[in-house]
Amino acid sequence: QVQLVDSGGGLVQPGGSLRLSCAASERTLSTYAMGWFRQAPGKERAFVAAISWSLGNTTYADSVSNRFTVSRDNAKNTLYLQMNSLKPEDTAVYYCAARPMVIISRSPHEYPYWGQGTQVTVSS
Repeated sequence: QVQLVDSGGGLVQPGGSLRLSCAASERTLSTYAMGWFRQAPGKERAFVAAISWSLGNTTYADSVSNRFTVSRDNAKNTLYLQMNSLKPEDTAVYYCAARPMVIISRSPHEYPYWGQGTQVTVSS
């Protein structure tokens, strides 16, 4: 069972940047796909980005494309989400997630393992 620990959230002004991290307990993530999701108050959990750990292919929600970048560090077993040009509507709790398949998915229901979440607030 994979354990995930999210970190890196905080308060940032519009137009600013943050980098989220997700440390995984699993030593071998080559058979996993990893995703980032977010949940704003009163809204459902929404897809943000995903990456296949071994294949390296990525996909993004339209709302974050060209602003956010998902990446991974094999040596550190850590997933990242670099967020640039942040907007107030990006405010949410951000979660990383893992699924034991190399094929990425945009559905939160296909990810059995979740981090605890980290709050991102974009406000002036």
